[in-house]
Amino acid sequence: MATPAEDPARSIPILPSPDVEATRDFYRDELGFGVVEPEMDDYLIVRRGDIEIHFWKSDDRKLPEVSSCYIRGGEVPALYAEFSARRVRQLSPFTVRPWNMKEFHIRDPHGNLLKFGCAPEEV
Repeated sequence: MATPAEDPARSIPILPSPDVEATRDFYRDELGFGVVEPEMDDYLIVRRGDIEIHFWKSDDRKLPEVSSCYIRGGEVPALYAEFSARRVRQLSPFTVRPWNMKEFHIRDPHGNLLKFGCAPEEV
């Protein structure tokens, strides 16, 4: 059995998706996430290193437009470089914000906002 130090508590966003298959394709093919098995028609789990995001099938196409998650850490600059090289659509500039975090964001095909950030000294 794992100890708490070996299995720390973490937060995992669960975002809405009107088309789970299209969501899977975007995260896998454009952002380099792996798909966690088993695949289901109404639920999706993608993972990339320690980043894990879940998606649930929603018939309300407006929900993703008001949903988001924040991904933070020292790996963020490398992710930005990779996403730039992949020419990920809707990739924002990577800049220091007034709250002293260097950030960029991406909107997935349905509108979910992924914000990525790190302290400027981590760059």
